[in-house]
Amino acid sequence: MTDIITLKRLTKAYGPKVVLENIDLAIPAGSIVGLMGPNGCGKTSLMKILTGMINDYSGIVRVGGQSVGAYSKSITAYLPDRSYLPAWMTAKQCVNYMADFFKDFDSPKAMDMLEAFQLEPGQRVKTMSKGMQEKLLLLLTMSRRAKLYVLDEPLGGVDPSARQFIMDTILHNRPEGSTILLSTHMIYDMERVFDYALMIGRKQVLLFDSVPNLEAQGKTLNELFQEVFPYVY
Repeated sequence: MTDIITLKRLTKAYGPKVVLENIDLAIPAGSIVGLMGPNGCGKTSLMKILTGMINDYSGIVRVGGQSVGAYSKSITAYLPDRSYLPAWMTAKQCVNYMADFFKDFDSPKAMDMLEAFQLEPGQRVKTMSKGMQEKLLLLLTMSRRAKLYVLDEPLGGVDPSARQFIMDTILHNRPEGSTILLSTHMIYDMERVFDYALMIGRKQVLLFDSVPNLEAQGKTLNELFQEVFPYVY
């Protein structure tokens, strides 16, 4: 299995504050990786580096075997932690906007997902609740035929009753062989779907292993998280 993401000596700082330091990491293609860590540990910074949103770092970052650039962006679908959609647009206009912007965007799939999420095509973003906006952002992201999906807290504003449906939507709409890097604090709800667990904190990768290997230790991911980050609790 080839690696979709390769990091060597990755370091990122904001002024004097270092958030990621000399990180080496290789993530296999075709896997679902849970990215975990306390607030402020660098999860979002890492995702923005992978998607080309941040480029003032040191070290080597490769996505799909190439440095971050036009090619890596063309194969990566990114769901940020906050909305980028113009408030005046309707859901249908958002679909058309994405179709114009990305060659790999599947408009019929997006319209089917609008119906599945019970979102009205004519409703404007500014009139949607936070949960509705997050559903719209998610379906727009998952309607791309990407090789890498980078999802920053996709369930953050979704009510508990909808989480299972949202997670199933993510799993059923990913193209075969694609990779998902998903950050979450909802470890208990999510650990069943992960192939790998990636925990970062104190500027370092503190744990990266396959979930079967970790389960062989007789502990859940939630229990391991509490061991790795005892100061969070």
